[in-house]
Amino acid sequence: MSNAVAHSAGTAAPRVSLPAHACDCHIHIYEPRYATPGAAVLPNATVAEYRKLQARTGNTRTVIVNPAAHAFDNRATLEAIAQLGPDKARGVAVLKPEVTDTQLGELHAGGIRGIRFTLFDPRTAVTRFEWVEPLSRRVHELGWHTQLHWRGDQIVEHSDLISRLPGIIVFDHMGRLPRPEGALHPAFAIVARLMEQGRAWVKLSGPYLDDVGPDYPSRAAVVRAYARIAPQRLVWGSDWPHPTEKERKPDDAHMLDLFAGWLGDAHLRQRILVDNPEQLYGFAPA
Repeated sequence: MSNAVAHSAGTAAPRVSLPAHACDCHIHIYEPRYATPGAAVLPNATVAEYRKLQARTGNTRTVIVNPAAHAFDNRATLEAIAQLGPDKARGVAVLKPEVTDTQLGELHAGGIRGIRFTLFDPRTAVTRFEWVEPLSRRVHELGWHTQLHWRGDQIVEHSDLISRLPGIIVFDHMGRLPRPEGALHPAFAIVARLMEQGRAWVKLSGPYLDDVGPDYPSRAAVVRAYARIAPQRLVWGSDWPHPTEKERKPDDAHMLDLFAGWLGDAHLRQRILVDNPEQLYGFAPA
């Protein structure tokens, strides 16, 4: 049987076995029916195809993040949660200020546990910086977190806004710390302080966004720096189907092996892959 998976290079399984109940905390599912007209929708980025990746890598829990192509329509994410199973999947929605309390309740019942603001390129973003605080306050009442896909320089520029946000803040893709500064970039100190205060988490995902594969050498230092600060505030995500990687998709098994090597410690991997996601997303204890 072939181990080939759409949007993932390679066919081999990772050399390091994942612990039971390991969670992939960042994927996207695309459904053309729900996409914004004219948006780029990745083909074969379906639950069925993602299950092939799970069979290859070994994770059994998943967090689906609504993709930019769907804008404010979260139906594909809700359907994916239902297909994967409400005990094994959670979601992160993208919302606009007009969302009603009834709609928020329906999203929560469907497994949504966070709201995302992708603003690393404001010119193409569907959300706005001025929406972040008011929407964060509304979803905080449901116990949701606020997920920020911002560049390191944006984290510095908007640090006052970030400090005012209620509840938990989740920084996408390692906080988008650029090379060569990495953990020496001023954004790292801001994120690290919030982690130490118990207010922020970081997703160890998307190494290709700020480094060059296949081994992304600068990200090793970034991951280890976060692990020294607050290992109890880290989660891992594959970022499948890797929507930013147009020409060459990464090998997900290889990236998992890199991640395991960067951390080195099996107990730390257990914490980041199983224990921490249980706390952040409300999965039942393993």
